[in-house]
Amino acid sequence: MLPSFHHHAFHSPHPHHGPHHGHGRGPGRGPKMFDAGALRFVVLHLIAEKPRHGYELIKEIETLAGGGYAPSPGAIYPLLAMLLDLGHIESSPDGNKKLHAITDEGRAFLEENRQLADAVLARLNTPGEGRDDVRAMMHALKQTVIDNYRAGAEDAERRAQIKAILQQATDDIGKLA
Repeated sequence: MLPSFHHHAFHSPHPHHGPHHGHGRGPGRGPKMFDAGALRFVVLHLIAEKPRHGYELIKEIETLAGGGYAPSPGAIYPLLAMLLDLGHIESSPDGNKKLHAITDEGRAFLEENRQLADAVLARLNTPGEGRDDVRAMMHALKQTVIDNYRAGAEDAERRAQIKAILQQATDDIGKLA
């Protein structure tokens, strides 16, 4: 059984980097896979593999999760600032971006928490189980609906069929309760 990742695992010396800052979810965003306390292990692990930009981290995490999850920039960039403040990473200018590399302190922190970091990485690397499987299916459905709805922009009948299918699925799932 994987450990539960609660906000108490997230310690920041700066109040604006705390667990409750920036956690509003925009429209269309699903539930978070884990909180920033757990996400920091994934980010440190990836930066330990090689220095990375923030955008690269988002894309690599999305790849590791099989496309079923991607952290928002609002989760990644404050986390990188916190890791920088803690001395776990260092940043250097790279064009108009910042390249983040792990420090000796960051590597030591990661090793001290290896068991927890491995559990978080295992959770990220196991799409298709339970809720994550449903999330991936909902993501695929959403994309299919968007693609087909746009493609049928001039076809009112096609759009009506898509709406009817979605309504039927909603009704059928609602009846399960």
